[in-house]
Amino acid sequence: MNNADINYADQPREPLGFFPTPLIELTKLSQKLGGPKIFMKRDDNTGLALGGNKTRKLEFIIGDAIAKGADTIITAGAAQSNHCRQTAAAAASLGLECHLVLGGQEPEHVNGNLLLDKIFGCHIHWAGSNRKGEDIPKIVEQLKQQGKKPYVVPYGGSNEHGALGFVEAFREMESQRQSMNVSFTHIIFASSSGGTHAGLMLGNKIFNTAYQIVGINIDKGETDKVPFDQYIVALANSTATLIGENHSFSASDLILNSDYVGEGYGVIGALENEAIAMTAQTEGILVDPVYTGRAMGGLIDMIRSRKIKKTDSVLFWHTGGAPALFAYADDLEVTQ
Repeated sequence: MNNADINYADQPREPLGFFPTPLIELTKLSQKLGGPKIFMKRDDNTGLALGGNKTRKLEFIIGDAIAKGADTIITAGAAQSNHCRQTAAAAASLGLECHLVLGGQEPEHVNGNLLLDKIFGCHIHWAGSNRKGEDIPKIVEQLKQQGKKPYVVPYGGSNEHGALGFVEAFREMESQRQSMNVSFTHIIFASSSGGTHAGLMLGNKIFNTAYQIVGINIDKGETDKVPFDQYIVALANSTATLIGENHSFSASDLILNSDYVGEGYGVIGALENEAIAMTAQTEGILVDPVYTGRAMGGLIDMIRSRKIKKTDSVLFWHTGGAPALFAYADDLEVTQ
């Protein structure tokens, strides 16, 4: 399909990032593993607030918010949420008030993404065990009573507008791949709230490519009480409908690898520790403890176990998150 054929020019979009992000080959990591060719899409370099994949989603989500007359943005996440950090930065850059509803209690020492949230001047609401936005409705009502026009950005930026950001990302990647004259068998990435996964699935259909779109599940939880796998498929379908694409997805189209969730969200183990150290010490690239470290750990294991063959060619989509390394310093066991 020609790039111009993607029908979303009528969707509001607010420029926030530096695109295209680099597409590079990780020759030293591949050599270390004795594995296949490994490439990386560097969405840790999107530019907004130290980068990350949420910038792509927010371009379309914040575009929709501004089109609807919003003056206040509200979203939710864990205390070290990359999504919340980039949302706070986007709001600050556009003169919008920002409210973050964060799971847990306010820590005695502030660092990592939370430090950046505060630097961007957002309002933080601590929500205990409710890290996925359960407390947002009552805060929205309070804001309305104050005369504000709040717009709720979904958890992880994962709705149809957010997923559309990764249809555009797929187009960008395909253009780079063709210019480099390389090919891929797999695209591997951290799958947590569903928008990146759904967007890449739809991009794979639109461009008539045959990559295995492999999400490494990061979280044991569910989204809005819907099993995560069902949520991703439904989101891919509704995003296709949004832009008038005649593509339909079912459970058989989804590859969601849940072998590496370990003890759960944000619990760092040997898998993440090795992946962080190996990627840093071979390529000089930082992956984070929660998302990309777990996904990279999954990739390393799949290469070692021959689930990914030496003849394959893998694209690892780096979704960012490095600021969280500082907050998890006590859990990291860096080896040489």
